[in-house]
Amino acid sequence: MAIIKKKELKNMTIEDLNKKLEELKLELIKERASAYAGVAKNHGKIRELKKTIARIYTFQNEKIIKGKLK
Repeated sequence: MAIIKKKELKNMTIEDLNKKLEELKLELIKERASAYAGVAKNHGKIRELKKTIARIYTFQNEKIIKGKLK
């Protein structure tokens, strides 16, 4: 669930982005805990989660700036 396309993020509202951000942060915490315990099978998922979280922050900032400019 970590990979979300840019097109999908563009169409989301700020509230939807906040919900998705919270879900991904929780998933990242779980993945880090399993990696620390030595149970994780896919270490690349942590990287993808972090990138997706950063992408969401970027789109949130863009929407906020566009809202202020109008």
